[in-house]
Amino acid sequence: MNHHSVNQRSVNHHSVNQRSTPFTRQKEHPLMTRQHNTRLTAGKRRVMAGGLGAAGLLLATLTSGLTLPTAAAATWPSPNGSEAVGATKPVSGSVDGGMKRYYGTGDLGSGGQNEGQDPIFRLADGATLKNVIIGAPAADGIHCAGSCTLQNVWWEDVGEDAATFRGTGETYTVNGGGARKAADKIFQFNGGGTLNISNFAGQDFKTFVRSCGNCSSQYKRTVNVTNTEITAPGGVIGGINTNYGDSLTLRGITIVGDSSKKIVPCQKYIGNNTGAEPTKNGSDADGTYCKYSSSDLTYR
Repeated sequence: MNHHSVNQRSVNHHSVNQRSTPFTRQKEHPLMTRQHNTRLTAGKRRVMAGGLGAAGLLLATLTSGLTLPTAAAATWPSPNGSEAVGATKPVSGSVDGGMKRYYGTGDLGSGGQNEGQDPIFRLADGATLKNVIIGAPAADGIHCAGSCTLQNVWWEDVGEDAATFRGTGETYTVNGGGARKAADKIFQFNGGGTLNISNFAGQDFKTFVRSCGNCSSQYKRTVNVTNTEITAPGGVIGGINTNYGDSLTLRGITIVGDSSKKIVPCQKYIGNNTGAEPTKNGSDADGTYCKYSSSDLTYR
């Protein structure tokens, strides 16, 4: 789908490191500040604060020991330092970013909406990336080559897309975090399988999650969005292709600032594999493709 270019927004950054290195699982990961026993360092306090972005709300406890915000009154966390990224960082295993902000520079620093941009992070099949802030310019955010987990990842100003999911018949998990200022899509689902999004906050976007409508390889895609806050302005929460058997399930969705109910919960399309613009095919809840009821949507 076509994207409209947007002006690059300037962002204040702290310490800048142009060096880009691959992320792999290690006994003590290079992204993490060394900590000693139970003493709480300032950096660790910032990580915990980022995990508590939606203060005062019900929190989901994760195996990492951090807690993630549920969907209401989401507050974007403050970064624990910043790093400029001039070449895509590969991620394998489980990587904890310590709430550092990463932003594009050089080839990753155009700040535009052009198709085909490289991501800031590229996750291998089975990889986990957590406690990361993506600043601006954000390039094409994060790419998952196969199954992946994004845990407490925040996009301050979405570039082309926040995250793109690829692979065939995989399971992709987004738990916690938030994304805002997406001129087009937040989540782009190009592969096949199931995408689970929970405890997330989306603000100021055109489409929150989209099953690719015109990719050359098409699949059946299942999307589940739960306990998530959607804040206007916004266009569509989920876009799916009925002719490929897609489905979108919405549970526990809070929609903020949309008293006129202009945001479409579920938009159905007739997709294709030719690159043509897909045609709309209704937007009603039907129990087959668009799975939600009025009780699943709370407006405030």
